[in-house]
Amino acid sequence: MVNNNERLLAALIYFISFFTVFIGPLIIWLIKKDDSRFIDFHGREYLNFMISYTLYTVIATILCFVLIGFLVIPIIGIIAFIFTIIAGVKAYDGKEYRIPFIFRFL
Repeated sequence: MVNNNERLLAALIYFISFFTVFIGPLIIWLIKKDDSRFIDFHGREYLNFMISYTLYTVIATILCFVLIGFLVIPIIGIIAFIFTIIAGVKAYDGKEYRIPFIFRFL
């Protein structure tokens, strides 16, 4: 069973990313990953999400040379925003949510 502090910190990993994209979630994850398997799961999931969507954005930027990237970049941004909110809400509910379309590096 996941306690309230674990749920709050796991959700905070996602919601703090709106203000500090990489550093905030990384700090929370590094400090609490050994204390809670739930926080470790969500920290890894967010970092995999960040790496994957950064790669998608780089590829879309390269595709701007053939004019497809100009359509793809806003779609990537909207999808990333929506999945971040969904993952944060699921974490606060105490559920392990696997974000779609990401590579599992960690």
